[in-house]
Amino acid sequence: MGNRFQVKDVRDRFAAGAQYIGGRARAGTSGRTHTVVDPATGEDVLTYELAGTADVDAAVAAARDALPGWAGATPGERSDAMHRFAGRLAERAEEFAQAESLQCGKPIKLTREFDVPGTVDNTAFFAGAARHLQGQSAGEYSGDHTSYVRREPIGVVGSIAPWNYPLQMAAWKVLPAIAAGNTIVLKPAELTPLTSLMFAQAATDAGIPDGVVNIVTGAGREAGEHLVGHPDVAMTSFTGSTAVGRRVAEVATATVKRLHLELGGKAPFVVFDDADPEAAAHGAVAGALINTGQDCTAATRAYVQRPLYDAFVEQVADLMASVRLGDPFREDTDLGPLISHAQRDRVAGFVDRARAYATVVTGGAAPHHDGAFYRPTLITGAPQDSEIVQAEIFGPVLVVLPFDTDDEGIRLANDTPYGLAASAWTRDVYRAGRATREIKAGCVWINDHIPIISEMPHGGYKASGFGKDMSTYSFEEYTQVKHVMYDNTAVARKDWHRTIFGDR
Repeated sequence: MGNRFQVKDVRDRFAAGAQYIGGRARAGTSGRTHTVVDPATGEDVLTYELAGTADVDAAVAAARDALPGWAGATPGERSDAMHRFAGRLAERAEEFAQAESLQCGKPIKLTREFDVPGTVDNTAFFAGAARHLQGQSAGEYSGDHTSYVRREPIGVVGSIAPWNYPLQMAAWKVLPAIAAGNTIVLKPAELTPLTSLMFAQAATDAGIPDGVVNIVTGAGREAGEHLVGHPDVAMTSFTGSTAVGRRVAEVATATVKRLHLELGGKAPFVVFDDADPEAAAHGAVAGALINTGQDCTAATRAYVQRPLYDAFVEQVADLMASVRLGDPFREDTDLGPLISHAQRDRVAGFVDRARAYATVVTGGAAPHHDGAFYRPTLITGAPQDSEIVQAEIFGPVLVVLPFDTDDEGIRLANDTPYGLAASAWTRDVYRAGRATREIKAGCVWINDHIPIISEMPHGGYKASGFGKDMSTYSFEEYTQVKHVMYDNTAVARKDWHRTIFGDR
């Protein structure tokens, strides 16, 4: 193995527990434990006490107590604290990268070049955004009154993040919330709590007040549902599967709170016959295999216009066969394991069932490793309505289907319940424009697939949910809009009063 982050260091760091409440680490009180496992080796990394409902109550209380002070801070004060936060993250970049690779099995080059710098940049972006919390300028819209719009914090936010990008998802939940003056309780996935806890500690070290950022690490049906349904939580933000998102929505709406859902995806990758064949093939492999395919925006369905289809399949198969699996801490490793053996077996089940109606061109098997590895897999010949085309697999699997006309390609791209992300590959500006207009997804890339930036929103259509992460669009979702209206006449008896009593 390479220069691996030491498990002993992890255990020492989190000896006080895997909850972070009111600026302090503590143990959970549910009476049950969970073990973080290195998916590359199967080694136990950290066993910790799960949060129970009492821990959620304590975290929400800490957030509620911190709210007046943080919401009352000036935008400049919040911004300064968040700039210091970004600096702390940058100073500890290597530590975060190694911890993320350890708990997730991500190749170290991915965490060093994508997860961690993206999080630092996102923090710096929202530090700047904190100074631009503005409503509509004042005006006399009724003639007798001056109106203006305030944007105010919502209150305590209760968020739930998934295991595929633990650090980035913690940032996407925490940063817009606290930049707008809210406080937050975040529940990370039980499988991958380490970097979320480190993120919260870095916030405290940067001078963000105790209770502004809290972490509860517990089971979804106990800690998660209690957090979402808590009467003192004013907003819930959830990233995860569409099935769980439906349950989150049920619990949240019972207490009539603001709701933001970023759910599943099944991103189409549409290759028109004038596309650059090499660019499309390389883009498909990179877009399908990033994070071992455990990405809701990953390229999962490639629709290739028939003149390019055979060559595309051949080149993608060759590229997939060249991908290097192995120790995530080796800098030459391209693909790490899936998050767990259970997830690997789930992915393998999709592929094995597809053999009855489709062709596995390459991959379709687990290599001889102790970890939860699965080879990059390319499938052809699947019907459009088949499970492998319609269902979110969340693994290193790409299905390729041909199409003939542009109308057909766009129709097939839209033919799933999801609408999170998509890409179109063409050198024709009119085809590109049509694809961006007609493909129903929250993000449509042209001649690329996967890149995201802090300044632009991320979020879906249809069963992929609603609401945005990143960007000022996300920032605004964590605010309440208030209309303020001043009378300018100083007249005691208004003309409109006669509609209630008296005459003109």
